[in-house]
Amino acid sequence: MRRDADSWDLASSVGATATMVAAQRALAAAGPEPLIDDPFAAPLVRAVGIDVYTRLVDGQIPVTEGSGFDPDRMAQGMGVRTRFFDRFFLDAAADGVRQAVILAAGLDARAYRLAWPPDTTVYEVDMPEVIEFKTTTLEQLGAEPTAARRTVAVDLRDDWPAALVAAGFDRDAPTAWSAEGLLVYLPSGAQDALFDNITALSAPGSRVACDFVSDTESFASEQWRDQRQKMAELGFSLDVAELIYHGERTHIVDHLTAADWRVDARTMAQLHADNGFDYPEDGLAAEFADVTYLRATLGGDAI
Repeated sequence: MRRDADSWDLASSVGATATMVAAQRALAAAGPEPLIDDPFAAPLVRAVGIDVYTRLVDGQIPVTEGSGFDPDRMAQGMGVRTRFFDRFFLDAAADGVRQAVILAAGLDARAYRLAWPPDTTVYEVDMPEVIEFKTTTLEQLGAEPTAARRTVAVDLRDDWPAALVAAGFDRDAPTAWSAEGLLVYLPSGAQDALFDNITALSAPGSRVACDFVSDTESFASEQWRDQRQKMAELGFSLDVAELIYHGERTHIVDHLTAADWRVDARTMAQLHADNGFDYPEDGLAAEFADVTYLRATLGGDAI
């Protein structure tokens, strides 16, 4: 269970969720018609060395009826999510934004795989151990960033704005911010503080994208518990429900709107439709159909 001063690496606690997400990105990037382009996801997962996720990216977990394991569904869900954030950054770059900040970057490799304009700077913010592991592993793979990559090795519970500025962040330049898969792992007050800090650091025309679970009770539903039990029998021992902060929290759309951000929000079900996919109709999917993905711009029209 979470504690206010807990710590982790990419094989434990919250850090292992970054490995889980990277494994799902690897599924989305595999096959003859991949949903996304991410050649680094699978090698990074193998380098972490969590057995079940290594077997997942290597196709070594059998698909059997009633097991609860559906790699195609994993690939589609993560493909939709990854496309959303990829397009967010590329759209911002096309409109002239040349500074990007990826909060809780984990094993995200956008600084290496997206076609950034040549004068773009990408800041990756995460725990020191996570930053060091990813940087070293990608160097060993011979990967080269496609933008000026600057790492900010700091716990988001500490003074990350000061660390970001110290790394060269320009407060006067419009910025594209992402908080992907992050908010449920923050207490309610820390979530609000995160966006207050983003607003304080953002020049007019800055943009932000995030995903938001409005009701964490979905992680306590019967459908979730049944699915968790089936997946645990296959070796997927990580239970997100034990790592998130439950309880009521401010709705992000309301919080950003009050701070002069213009917000465009899409539910998970709508985002699937936007990408030409049918959203699953079973009870588990229904629990998370209203998960919200939003893009916002500061002091301007909605995007």
